[in-house]
Amino acid sequence: MPLVDIELIEGVFDEDQKQRMIRDVTEAMVGVEGEAMRGVTWVRVQEIASGEWAIGGTPMTTAAVKAAQSEPA
Repeated sequence: MPLVDIELIEGVFDEDQKQRMIRDVTEAMVGVEGEAMRGVTWVRVQEIASGEWAIGGTPMTTAAVKAAQSEPA
């Protein structure tokens, strides 16, 4: 039984995006192990409060992530 945790900064992704993550991750597991995996694949989306997640010692906030999302690649 695979258990996949997706941890996100709260407020960055909307409900539709989170549901799409759950569906797509489930499909990825089914693609690897076959249809029998669908019923036993658990996917959890957990949100961490803005500012309580840091990268390189710098707290990440919802605003900072959203600003990075809008920067050109």
